[in-house]
Amino acid sequence: MAKELQQIVQQAVAQVLDQHLPKLQAELVSRVLAELPAAAPGAESAATGPSSDGLVEAISTIHAGSTQKEILKALLDTGIAYAARVALFVVKAGAASGWQARGFAEDEAIKDFPLDMTVGPASHAYQNRVVTPANIAEMDRRFVKQFGGPENEQILVLPLVLKDKVAALLYADGGAENRLDPGSLEVLVMSTSAWLEVTSLRKQAAQRDLDSAPAMERPAPAPAPVHSVSAFNDPFAAHTPKHIAKAVPEPEPAAEVVEVASSAATASAAAAPAADPFAGLSAEDADTHRKAQRFARLLVDEIKLYNQAKVNEGRRHKDLYDRLKEDIDKSRATFQKRYGSTAAASGDYFQKEVVRSLAEDDFSVMGPNFKK
Repeated sequence: MAKELQQIVQQAVAQVLDQHLPKLQAELVSRVLAELPAAAPGAESAATGPSSDGLVEAISTIHAGSTQKEILKALLDTGIAYAARVALFVVKAGAASGWQARGFAEDEAIKDFPLDMTVGPASHAYQNRVVTPANIAEMDRRFVKQFGGPENEQILVLPLVLKDKVAALLYADGGAENRLDPGSLEVLVMSTSAWLEVTSLRKQAAQRDLDSAPAMERPAPAPAPVHSVSAFNDPFAAHTPKHIAKAVPEPEPAAEVVEVASSAATASAAAAPAADPFAGLSAEDADTHRKAQRFARLLVDEIKLYNQAKVNEGRRHKDLYDRLKEDIDKSRATFQKRYGSTAAASGDYFQKEVVRSLAEDDFSVMGPNFKK
């Protein structure tokens, strides 16, 4: 099943990112993420929660959203089934501001709350772009003082990543009933990230079709300003953080989400040629390298998704490879089978991704049995 899942992931992601065809965009999430719960039988969360069928239904609810606001609300509405309390914080210029919450005594109190991003699990999740379990004592003290903590003191902070940038943080805990399912919440956040980019690609594709249509077929221009980043539906349009002085105009916190999502298909084209590591390669070889990088990331993300406890223990004891040897070796073999004899073989992307993502760029964490 793992091999089949990897093939589906590689094919679906490559089709969306390389071709940007609207008919394939829905396939990215519906075919791939719906398979995730079934890909690891026996890897169910210790928490009692909805079945995998419920998770697939939750993902479908997120997919039903057509605007950023609808998608992010769906994340909170479905996420509350896998935690007692969830809250979304929008990240802008390294600062996090509360947007909406579910399950708190006063959900509205989360709005505009300035979350400290310099310490604790919020900082770790933001800096490393990884799901971060922690104790409530490590959380922002002002947050704990105002909203309290769960009965068992265990919390989770999940980064919502768009084009390698953290656009938002999802806080979750088990509340009084200790109901927290980290694996399911991570799948929902991954699904949300993917779907936000898909909806952005759809809008860009529609705009390109309009721009390329003959002048006679185009609708008469409206007196409104031309399309720009701000033209996309802003889910936080009415959200002005109270901790920002009114005398100094500031972009909405959602700008981080909108800017990142709307540039998904054009970021590489906008970069200077010198910044492209594959600038000196042929178009075909450069494409192979990029696909290999994405495939390596997907393989390692799958390992991390279903082995979070082992990853955390391995990092602490610096024996990560010994704990994940079977999964790492199997995924390495899958990567080698697909890209070992291609132009991307010299990039050693799987090895690099293991060290970057699992060991957080600390090679010593892998242990003495992990060879360079």
